[in-house]
Amino acid sequence: MFGFGGLARGRTGRAWVLGLFGRYRGTVRRTGLLWVNPLLLRRRVDVRLRHWRGEPMQAADRSGVALRVAVLVVWRVRDTARATLSVEDHESYLRACVEAALLRVPVAAPGASRGSVDSAQDALTRLVAEDTAPVGVEVFAVRPVRVEYAPEVAAAMHRRRIAALDAQHRASVLGSVVDSVEDTVTRLTMRGLVELDDYERKALVKDLTVAFCAGRGETGP
Repeated sequence: MFGFGGLARGRTGRAWVLGLFGRYRGTVRRTGLLWVNPLLLRRRVDVRLRHWRGEPMQAADRSGVALRVAVLVVWRVRDTARATLSVEDHESYLRACVEAALLRVPVAAPGASRGSVDSAQDALTRLVAEDTAPVGVEVFAVRPVRVEYAPEVAAAMHRRRIAALDAQHRASVLGSVVDSVEDTVTRLTMRGLVELDDYERKALVKDLTVAFCAGRGETGP
């Protein structure tokens, strides 16, 4: 009966950490039917690749604007002895490491370029991997999956973005009007339809600019 008590079944992606009287005695990673000394304390550890997604956490962009970021962490237990004996809750430890990394790495703001997003992701992955390596946890990627402005600055940033888009649109319209006026005056002059001195040219440019702007205002952007 004592011998049968040591029979166990090893499964793929699972391991047993063995201990005796509080001391580490080894790790079993074999699969199938096996026998383990019944006197040893067995603690099952999941060594498969896992994903952890946390709740939105505080962060900031390069300008110091407050953000709320939710990240996805791809990780696994690499050293079963360290992971079992050093940390009680791996996900809580991962969350603490991610929070610490977000305080040191500026996150790309919503709408940022792909290069900025990749750079922030690489920096976060490197810092979290360095923090988790001593406890036997291997981190492969830390990806921000949702980035939004913090509630206290969201309204102000929305107004700023609308103002920037409006200014960009006005600049585009003005550039188009100037090109149209220049083309019209050049054609009239080159074809000999009008002969203009400096004063008349300025007046014509002014009238055409007002006319084109008024026409665009009626038709809309």
